[in-house]
Amino acid sequence: MDLDMRRVRYFVAVAEECSFVRAASRLYMTQPALSRQIRALEEDLSVVLFLRDRQGTVLTRAGHQLLEDARPLLAMSQAVQQRVRMANRDVNHFAIGFMPGIVVTPIVREFAAMAPQLDIEVVHTSITDQVDFLIDGRVDVCYVRLPLPEGMFEVVPLFPEPRVVALPSAHPLAELKAVHVEDLRDMTLLQDPGDVPEWRGRLPREPLAPQMDAGRYPVTIEECLEGVASGAGCYVMPAGMAGFYRRDDVAYLTLEGVAPRMVALAYSKHRTMPELSQFAELSRRMLGPGPD
Repeated sequence: MDLDMRRVRYFVAVAEECSFVRAASRLYMTQPALSRQIRALEEDLSVVLFLRDRQGTVLTRAGHQLLEDARPLLAMSQAVQQRVRMANRDVNHFAIGFMPGIVVTPIVREFAAMAPQLDIEVVHTSITDQVDFLIDGRVDVCYVRLPLPEGMFEVVPLFPEPRVVALPSAHPLAELKAVHVEDLRDMTLLQDPGDVPEWRGRLPREPLAPQMDAGRYPVTIEECLEGVASGAGCYVMPAGMAGFYRRDDVAYLTLEGVAPRMVALAYSKHRTMPELSQFAELSRRMLGPGPD
């Protein structure tokens, strides 16, 4: 049995909307037609994906598992279509993802001289969407900050990057150049604590902004820094990004007692384009550790 990607897309819409009616509207189809497609998907998989009652539409355990796998699957499907269309063009296209704090201009310039047959595009990403750009094919290679999901990418470690903590510029510690993570126990961390395993301080219990649900962390760096500037807490980030997000109401201090983030180059494991390994070797030579 082959999985019907169209039905998978319908399933994701229902799961995200928690409603067949809203999902049908989003998909521009009728609710009965959508229900038939979901039932057909359940029959294909021999599972129940949703529990339907007066309180709404709730995912079963099998439904949660399918949702976890379906999003990258749909993104990969989109990437395949995009790369096939690119391959149909006369010019070879090569997209390089980069993010603030990682200077790639010299590498891109040298690679362009090495591979004049390529139409090279440089694409800005962020630490929150670096994986999305790789999965859906918007970039062929991407400079990333580890960790990444295991098993999906070829990863070329380049160099460790220290981390800094963003504090309100009026905070008593803001005049220091460095601070230990233990000195921040009285502060609230405005990000997923999984980003900072060494953290032993407070975590937000209330929404950080009116539009947020309780316990939800800011999604973007800009949101996090707004929270810092307003005095809601602190934010830990790679040192290279501090200069890019410079602002008068936020101070950046070197953070001791936390592990650095590894900067790496990543690309999809299944890709066979020879230029990928060429670009990886160039990046290793220009950004990686020097000889012992």
